[in-house]
Amino acid sequence: MRLFALALLLAALPTAVHAQGFDVDAATRAWLNLLSGPARAKSDAYFEGGYWLILWTALAAVACYGLILAAGWSARFRDLGERISKRRWLVVAIYAAILSIVSALILLPWTIYTDFAREGQYGLVNQTFGAWFADWVKAQLLGVILTPLLAIAIYAVIRRSPRGWWLWGTAVMTAFMAIGALIAPVFIMPLFNTYTEMPAGPLRDRIVAVAKANGIPAEHIYVSDASRQTKRISANVSGLGPTIRITLNDNLLERTGPDEVVAVMGHEMGHYVRGHIWWLIAGFMVVIGAMLFAIGRIAPRLIARNPRWGVREVADPASAPVLLLLASVAGLVLTPVQSSISRTVEADADRFGLDAAREPDGFAKAALRLSEYRKLEPGGLEEVIFYDHPSGFARIHRSMQWKKDHVPAAVMAKPELVPPLDPASPSSRP
Repeated sequence: MRLFALALLLAALPTAVHAQGFDVDAATRAWLNLLSGPARAKSDAYFEGGYWLILWTALAAVACYGLILAAGWSARFRDLGERISKRRWLVVAIYAAILSIVSALILLPWTIYTDFAREGQYGLVNQTFGAWFADWVKAQLLGVILTPLLAIAIYAVIRRSPRGWWLWGTAVMTAFMAIGALIAPVFIMPLFNTYTEMPAGPLRDRIVAVAKANGIPAEHIYVSDASRQTKRISANVSGLGPTIRITLNDNLLERTGPDEVVAVMGHEMGHYVRGHIWWLIAGFMVVIGAMLFAIGRIAPRLIARNPRWGVREVADPASAPVLLLLASVAGLVLTPVQSSISRTVEADADRFGLDAAREPDGFAKAALRLSEYRKLEPGGLEEVIFYDHPSGFARIHRSMQWKKDHVPAAVMAKPELVPPLDPASPSSRP
């Protein structure tokens, strides 16, 4: 019996030693080294430049709304609304539509730089300026329809509860956020992209198998034609309740291998199973509440000290630029909170995806491709403040740790990206 037990132990020993010898840190570093030199510097420069964009975008908004107030335009927009109608809700709607158009036009040069020119500079744009501008016009027309609805609701709350409007306003904005999530997949997203069923084949079969194993309805898997606009790879869970769906873009199918696609889809299924959309709504409801509470305390004082603006009170629709100016500042200050809410949810989806798809190397590859436009190895504080997803380093390290913990006889294989990084991407151009 002792000899038999010893034989069993010796038979198991190579496997145990092999798994125990898997070095997570070394495996992680091997993946990270695939993106190095000028390629890494290019990727870092793009993402780090985005930190400044957060500040400059907030300052651009402050300048825009400050101009509208200082020039007396806000009061004139309100006066125009009052000449057209005596109904308060309609005055608010007219004012909001005008403000939406004017502010968008004032900010258009900055938007062109951030959303088109800079993206083109780093090789991430696939569309012409004309096509980009057409999408921008669609977005503004959508804003002209939706912004007045939100403004009507917010100003109705302000009139009815001058002191506690921030609390009811939080409820209103959260409700609009939920409604937006509900209708977006059906009525909004198809305005900008075409969504088709993923073609039948072995890859779809693998995704369906993972979905069914986790109790996820898999009758529909959608593919968007994002390649007409960008070179970014992505997938997402959108919708709420009956409209919820999992979508991957065509770049993900064309620029990655099957193991990466399955790994990414496992992550997206994590959002579905964990109900992350509800967690995000709840988290951002708290952020909105904090913002509106601060705005509710500061806005009346600003209005009282600046009679030249022609704003009568907070309940006056002409106060909208004051509220939006303060919201821009509050959003800047709360950037770390907003980033952390999103990053926490994404990390949870990462963990689920690794368990569901069981493709640690595939997920490491996908994380590396995402690092074409995300800094791969940030500092700890840097990640807390600016990252709304886990960094590439964090994701690859988690994948390698999962591999060590769950793959019997895990081996240190030489990492390889098949297909390779896009030669036109910011991280792989000379």
